[in-house]
Amino acid sequence: MDTLLEQIENGTLWQFPGGVHPPQQKSLSNHAPIARLPLPEKLILPLKQHIGANGQLIVSKGQTVLKGQALTQPSGNWSLPIHAPTSGEITNIAAMPSAHPSALPELSIILTPDGKDTWIPLTENTHIDTLSHQALIDIIHNAGIAGMGGAGFPTYIKADSQRPVEFLVINGVECEPYITADDMLMREHADQIVKGIEVMQQLLTPELILIGIEDNKPHAISAMQQACQHNKKILVKAIPTLYPSGGEKQLIRVLTSKEVPSGGIPADIGVLVQNVGTLFAVSEAVFAGKPLIERVVTVTGNTIKRPQNVWALIGTEIKHLLDSQGFEPVDAQRVVMGGPMMGFTLPSVRIPVVKTTNCILAPDNTELAEPGEEKACIRCSACADVCPQTLLPQQLQWFAKGKEYDKLEDYNLFDCIECGACSYVCPSEIPLVQYYRVAKAEIREQKIEQVNAERAKVRFEARKARLEQEQAERKNRHTRSPSRAAKPAAEKAKVADALSRVAKKQGEQSAVQAAIERAKAKKMADGSLEPDNSEVVLERAKRKEQARNYKAQKQTAEVNSNDNKSAVAAAVARAKAKKAAKVSETNDAGDAPVNPPAHAVATEKETATEEDPRKAAVAAAIARAKAKKAAKVSETNDTGDAPVNPPAHAVATEEEAATEEDPRKAAVAAAIARAKAKKAAKASETNDAGEGLANPPAHAVATEEETATEQDPRKAAVAAAIARAKAKKAAKASETNDASEAPVNPPAHAVATEEEAATEEDPRKAAVAAAIARAKAKKAAKLAQANEAEVNNTDSQPIRGTIEPPIDSIDAEQPATEVDPRKAAIAAAIARAKAKKKAKEQEGNDPS
Repeated sequence: MDTLLEQIENGTLWQFPGGVHPPQQKSLSNHAPIARLPLPEKLILPLKQHIGANGQLIVSKGQTVLKGQALTQPSGNWSLPIHAPTSGEITNIAAMPSAHPSALPELSIILTPDGKDTWIPLTENTHIDTLSHQALIDIIHNAGIAGMGGAGFPTYIKADSQRPVEFLVINGVECEPYITADDMLMREHADQIVKGIEVMQQLLTPELILIGIEDNKPHAISAMQQACQHNKKILVKAIPTLYPSGGEKQLIRVLTSKEVPSGGIPADIGVLVQNVGTLFAVSEAVFAGKPLIERVVTVTGNTIKRPQNVWALIGTEIKHLLDSQGFEPVDAQRVVMGGPMMGFTLPSVRIPVVKTTNCILAPDNTELAEPGEEKACIRCSACADVCPQTLLPQQLQWFAKGKEYDKLEDYNLFDCIECGACSYVCPSEIPLVQYYRVAKAEIREQKIEQVNAERAKVRFEARKARLEQEQAERKNRHTRSPSRAAKPAAEKAKVADALSRVAKKQGEQSAVQAAIERAKAKKMADGSLEPDNSEVVLERAKRKEQARNYKAQKQTAEVNSNDNKSAVAAAVARAKAKKAAKVSETNDAGDAPVNPPAHAVATEKETATEEDPRKAAVAAAIARAKAKKAAKVSETNDTGDAPVNPPAHAVATEEEAATEEDPRKAAVAAAIARAKAKKAAKASETNDAGEGLANPPAHAVATEEETATEQDPRKAAVAAAIARAKAKKAAKASETNDASEAPVNPPAHAVATEEEAATEEDPRKAAVAAAIARAKAKKAAKLAQANEAEVNNTDSQPIRGTIEPPIDSIDAEQPATEVDPRKAAIAAAIARAKAKKKAKEQEGNDPS
């Protein structure tokens, strides 16, 4: 049995499944040679005209360019540059409608030709044998050549295949009705196409090169056979006319009997396919140095007066091609880019020609009728019978309508070549290919989203792992590493030996140092060496300086702390000066000194001020009271009477003892002292008149009051108020005795005893007792007025002494109000009532 290669050489052909026979309309455009068109007004050059990444712009708006000059440069995988189709100016770079059924805008360069059509300097090559493999690949890459059969795959990728190529298949079938671009190119430029084939042969080194051409193109077949006579590895094969035999997978099956696996590419089975138009562009780039700036386009249809193939510059608007060939539109005119089977209707004739454009079809309404309304599938299986990929178009359409993308992939949707044979034979006029195109686009978008999500997940997990590692490193930064903890015993022994040697060496050094110190001490004992005490002297001087500074700071602090005591002492000194002046006035009048020695009073006051400023104020008030009492005692001595009260120093001793216990008690004691002084003054007046004592001795009353004040501050305040009431009552009683009347009320000490007993029990009872005392005082006043009316001429002299207590004594009473605000208010009201009563009594005694 012959091998596959022998079968191919013997002219054996195979058949692919399915296929249709649409009516041929190639005779409209293949009777005239390829024409040259005049320069258009502008050229629109999309940056992306191929499968892969866009090129990077290297021109700017307003720049002048030459024909063949690169406008972009490759910037990524499968990226190709584009070139200026003619010389002119870059008038704009903006988004323009693309050559796509959606006409979505794409970034494009707008070039305005200058009419000169000036080329850049070209690099020609006559012999490719002198060029290396990489040099040929770079020439093809920089020329911007992409597959011109419809897919737009970058040619340099296929030319640099790393897989062994057994068969190089040249596609000259051109199975679409109406299209004759490849047919006319093979007729007119067969030699250039063969040169391009030889370039690919040098790059790929295939075992055999097969050129497939449909048998409806006899002129092209003969032209290619004649051009290939010198190359024994090139075989021209005429295949039967059947659509879609021009498909890549179908042509491989017909010429080699090999079948491309599902989801695979021809390189997987050792086959590579190139279009005749692509090989012509390779020949132009390698031998003439021209980039891909133009291509052959079939302009045909019943609305075209001169249907013909033309050389169209890349970027020429479709309208310019139609107008050049005498376009006469009809109602509901359609313009199709591509053939009637696989082409698409253009939304506008302002769409530019790109590298994959091979036909512009402008049919009338009878030539290519409008598709009718879609009807329900009748399950005739005609679509499955004509499918060249042996798919199930009916099932795919159901899954596409239901958006069951997983099932679509299970039924090999992406094996569909979108040939349109299924739609062509469908009696229900279902646009099956449109459903497949939409489903493919949605599945691609889903996969892109999934890929992006996976990448984001990987980045997130990597970041999380990095953060956890950094956190663990921070925690373990100060801990002993396991490697250090797991040191072998031998290494530990070495470390111990080293440490022992160091210790031994240090011990030897310490012994030497001790010997040196002993020698120095011996020399010092002999007197031969004097010690250096300079450092000791400096340290001693520093310590002395620090001591002086500390002493100065302490003195400053003491001065600041004694500012308040100094102010009090100054006030006491001023009081002493005033008192001394009064004493001197008294001595000038021939009297004996009334007050005790000033140094004794000063000593008592200074002792009090050293303890507390408040106690100092209380002591000052006590001193003033003592001075007044001493003055009254001296007056009594002048009249030859005995002192009524105990000695002042005894009273002072008791008051000082009280003030040392509590400031509040001290204030109460001061108030009691003032009351005693007033009572003593009144008693002395009574003695001057030759009368006896109406009340008990003052020291007894004071003793009782002091005992009460030592128990409770509140009781002390009540006791003070009672004492004031007693003093006023005693004064009234003395007035009654002056009038030779018997006392109306019981003795004051009895009343005081009862009131004090009540106050010791409860503060409320104390308030009641105070009210009773006020009532008694009013009653005594009325009785005194009655007695005075009877004996009006008994005494014509006013009562000596002041009616109201001195202002300083009132001030001294203020600390007592701190005990309770309510009781203080009551005491103040009592004091005002007493003052008014005394004023009335004085008016009654006034002889006027």
